[in-house]
Amino acid sequence: MIQIICKSESYTYNAYHILKAFYPSQEVSCKTDEEASNYVTVQLPDGQEIFAETENLQTEKKRQTDLNLYDQLEKITGQPLAWGVLTGVRPTKLAMQKLEAGWKKEDYIRWAWESARVRKEKAVLAWEIAERERKILEELDYEEGYSLYVGIPFCPSVCSYCSFSSGPLDRWKEKVDVYVDTLCKELEFIAERSKNKKLNTIYIGGGTPTTLTAEQLERLMGWIDEKFSREHLLEYTVEAGRPDSITEEKLKVIKSHGITRISINPQSMQQKTLDAIGRKHTVEEIKEAYALARETGFDNINMDIIAGLPGEDISDMEDTLAQITQMKPDSLTVHSLAIKRAARMEMRDLHRDVKETHDILSGMIEKAAKTAEEMELFPYYLYRQKNIAGNFENVGYAKVDKAGIYNILIMEEKQSIIAAGAGASTKIVLKNPIPMPGSKKKKMTRLIRQENVKAVDAYIDRIDEMIERKGEWLWH
Repeated sequence: MIQIICKSESYTYNAYHILKAFYPSQEVSCKTDEEASNYVTVQLPDGQEIFAETENLQTEKKRQTDLNLYDQLEKITGQPLAWGVLTGVRPTKLAMQKLEAGWKKEDYIRWAWESARVRKEKAVLAWEIAERERKILEELDYEEGYSLYVGIPFCPSVCSYCSFSSGPLDRWKEKVDVYVDTLCKELEFIAERSKNKKLNTIYIGGGTPTTLTAEQLERLMGWIDEKFSREHLLEYTVEAGRPDSITEEKLKVIKSHGITRISINPQSMQQKTLDAIGRKHTVEEIKEAYALARETGFDNINMDIIAGLPGEDISDMEDTLAQITQMKPDSLTVHSLAIKRAARMEMRDLHRDVKETHDILSGMIEKAAKTAEEMELFPYYLYRQKNIAGNFENVGYAKVDKAGIYNILIMEEKQSIIAAGAGASTKIVLKNPIPMPGSKKKKMTRLIRQENVKAVDAYIDRIDEMIERKGEWLWH
C-alpha cells in the first residue's frame, strides 16, 4: 500500500497517477491534510517517505512539485518514465499547440523535458506525428464540418483486458433488433439537426459492429445512406474487429455501402495468448478473415495488436509482427496494455515488476516501430490511457495515403464528433468559449461532452432522453 498525503486537493490527481505509473501493481490511497508541512508526502511500502516541495512562484508550485516528486521516484526505482509527469491522454495535442504557435522542433523537445520530463525519443515522436496530423487536418472545415460515431456495444465474447461498454452477444441477443431500431431513431435526429453541416467522417465502432447479422448491418447502413449526405465525406470506417464475427456475406454488405476503411484486429498472433485473454478464435481464422476482406475488394485495412499481454515476451511480439508483415495491412495500430477498473484482468495478473514490465514493453514497442517502418507505415496518431503498462503509449502507423482521419480528429478535438449508441460520447467543439456547465468556478470551455447511458436496456428505454440532452447543444 502506498499512502499519499497532500496539502491541497489540487495536488492529489497528478500525485496519484505519477505513483501509479511507477508502481502499477500497488494499491495507492490519497488523502488531503491542510495542516501538512509538505505539499506532497508519500509513504512507500518499504517505509520510506518522500517529501515533494518547491520554492518557485505560486503559478509554478503544482508543476514544480510534480517534477520534484518524479525526480525522487526515478532515483529510487532507477526507472525513468517515457512520458515523465504527463498524465493526459493526448500528448500530441501539446505538440500541435506549439507547432501552430510557430515553435521549432528543438524548442519543443527542450520544453517537453524541462516542463514534464518527457524523454527525447517520445517528444520527437509526438512532434513528428503533430506535423503529419496538421497536413491532414488542413483539408477539413472545422466550423461547418463534423464527424459521426455509431456505437455497436456487442462482442462475441468479452476480452479479459477490456473495459469498454460492451457485452457478450449471447447476453443481449434478444435485444439486438430493438437496439438497431433505437439507434436508427437517434441517427435520424442527428441527421435532421446536422443537415446544414458537412459530414467529413463516419466511424462505426464498438464493441464489434460485425456481431450484427448481415441483415442488421444492411438495415443500419442503409438508414445512414438514406439520412446523411456524402457530399463532403472523406472517410467511412467500420471496425470489423473480431475475426470470429466476420463472414463473406457481412463483408459484401459493408462493401456495398461504400465503406472505405475497415479494421481486423487480432491483438496477438499467438494462440496461447488468444486463449488466455478470452478471444474465441484461432490465428488461422485471423488470416482467413483478412484474406476474405482483400478478396471482397477492401484496399484500406487496419490491424490492431497489443504489446504487453500476459505471458508474452519480445520473441512473441516478433513472431506476431512477422505474421502481420506477410499479410501487409495498410495500417497497424500498436497498443500498450492498459488495465482499467472495469476489466476482469488486473495489473498483478501480469506477474512482472516495474523494471521487467518497462523492459519488455520498451522492446516490443521498438520492434513494432521498426517493423512498421520496414512495411512503409508511418506514425500518424498517438494517444495514451490511464493505467497503461510501463507508462507508454498507443501509436497508429499507416501508409502515406491511408491514415485514419477520424482517429486524428478524436485526439486533437478540433472538430465536433456526434455519437450515437449506448455508451457513445458526443464532443461538440464550440466556436467561442462558454462557462463550463455545472462548474461553480468561472471556468471556460470550448468543448461540450454528452454521454449516452452505457447499459443497452437503459439506452433503449431512455432514448428520448438521450435525444433531448443532445438537442440542447446540437448545434449550439
